[in-house]
Parts: sequence; structure tokens; C-alpha cells
Amino acid sequence: MDLTVVVPIYFEEDNIRLLYAALIKALEPTALEFEIICVDDGSGDNSFSILKELAATDQRLRVIRFRRNFGQTAAMAAGFEAARGDVIIPMDGDLQNDPNDIPLLLEKIKEGYDVVSGWRKDRQDGFINRTLPSRIANGLISRFTDVHLHDYGCTLKAYRREVLEGIGLYGEMHRFVPALASRIGARVAEIPVRHHPRLYGASKYGISRTVRVVLDLLTVKFLLSYATKPIQLFGKWGIYSFIMAFCTGGATIYMKFFAGTSMNRNPLLILTAFLLFMGVQFITLGLLGELNARTYYESQGKPIYSIRERLNEPEL
Repeated sequence: MDLTVVVPIYFEEDNIRLLYAALIKALEPTALEFEIICVDDGSGDNSFSILKELAATDQRLRVIRFRRNFGQTAAMAAGFEAARGDVIIPMDGDLQNDPNDIPLLLEKIKEGYDVVSGWRKDRQDGFINRTLPSRIANGLISRFTDVHLHDYGCTLKAYRREVLEGIGLYGEMHRFVPALASRIGARVAEIPVRHHPRLYGASKYGISRTVRVVLDLLTVKFLLSYATKPIQLFGKWGIYSFIMAFCTGGATIYMKFFAGTSMNRNPLLILTAFLLFMGVQFITLGLLGELNARTYYESQGKPIYSIRERLNEPEL
């Protein structure tokens, strides 16, 4: 299988037929062996009935139906797990992503890239509640992850299958896949794609997602920088706390003997004790993190590296 297109569906009954027709029209001329996986994320309308009807007439359309709404990330994870294509392309089910951009993504993949991310350069969404928060989030994500993309929130992306195999998706993590893929050395590119106004239905996302994105960004930053060495993060802050405790403790003693300030009336003594306690806490947390990291990687046989290819490998 050359290509799998994964489409999360949630209350999109008015868009499904149009999306299916547009996908077939865009993919058939490529002469690729492809499949389309639609994941019904617990829709309460006729979305699944329409998908079922279309699937009965086309074996290339596969449908996964959730028991309830689990969210876009879960829908993508289910689609990625079921995909058989060498290249996997997720896209939204609301017709705002253009299926005609899929060949452009595939051409970029052929240049040797592992991830190609779409950039909605001329975005057709409200500025205050969608575009502005997205721009702020993209700036933060690029700065924290060192993978600089204009549009992390664009669902339309292309992934080589092997890149996705080692990435687990939780929370709102689907938007961070390019950054997570960079951790294993994936080559990431970005190209402008078309973006259309929503014709039917209402958007399921708004400014309220910003807080969840920020929290997931902290998780991604930790995974990218300290997943295999948590002591380097927590131990560092523990050492800083001990140094500050030494300084405040020294100041307390100096004030006792040279300024006549009683130690039990000096707030620096309380600060010193607090800093010592925090230092012990940080060091302990780092050591526990080291144990968890070793348990995670060793119990599952997960390597801490990723190999792109081997040359002259001897036969066993």
C-alpha cells in the first residue's frame, strides 16, 4: 500500500460525501495504491450511516467507529495504527483542507523528507478566536522545540510510516508530531497549502484549547530534552537550590555575628531551610525519574536511538 489518508470525523454529515468525492478525484490520477480511513469520533448525527453507505461501494474506504467521543488525537492514533500505507496523510473532515494538495505533499516526501507539514498561509478562520491564538502557539512551540514551523495546527501533513511507529499520541499531541519526530532524527519540511472557509457545520475548536496546548507543550519539551536524562533537569534545580541556601545561610550567620540580628527573627533562616528542603526534593525527583526512564526503556526493549539505514550489514 502506497498511501493512507486518515480523516477524523465528528458531526460532519454534510461534508462527508463532498470530502469523499474530492479525495477520490485527487488520488485516482496519482496511480498510487491508496486507502482512506475515516474515524468516526462518536458523532451523534448521521455521519456513520453515510460512511457505512460509502464503504459498501468502495473497499478503499475503511471506517472505524468509536463508542464515544475520545477527541481528535485519539481518532488520529486509531487511524495511524490501522494504516497500511508507506506514507500516511491525516486531514480534517470539514473540507477546509484541500485534497488536491496531497500530491504536493507526496512530491516533497519523494525529495527525502520524513515529515512534510502543511502551512495554511492564507487561513480562512476568524482572527481573534482562531488565527491569533494559533500564531502565538506556533511561535511558542517553535521556540521550545527548535523545530520551526509556521503552522503546527494544520492537520494536513505527510509522514513516512516508520516515523510514526515509535510515537505515542496522548492529550492534544497530534499537533506536536513533527517535533516528536525530530527527536529521532526525522527530516521535517513545510509547504504552503490551500485553506477553504467552512461550508457546513460548526468548528469544534476555539480559544479554549490554548491552555491544553500549552500544557502539552511542556510535556513535549520535557520529552525532547530530558526523557532519557531527567536528573539533568531536576538535579540542576536541586544544585541551584543548595547554592542559594548556602548564600542565604551565610548571610544569616553574618547578620548574627556582625549586625546583631537574631537568627530566630531573621526570615532568611526560614528561606534557607526552605531552599535546602527544595534541593533535596529536586534531587530525589530526578533520581526517581532516572529509575522510571530505565524501567520504561528496558522493560519494553525500546532503544534510546534511531537508525536510518545500515550498509554492509553481515548476514546472521
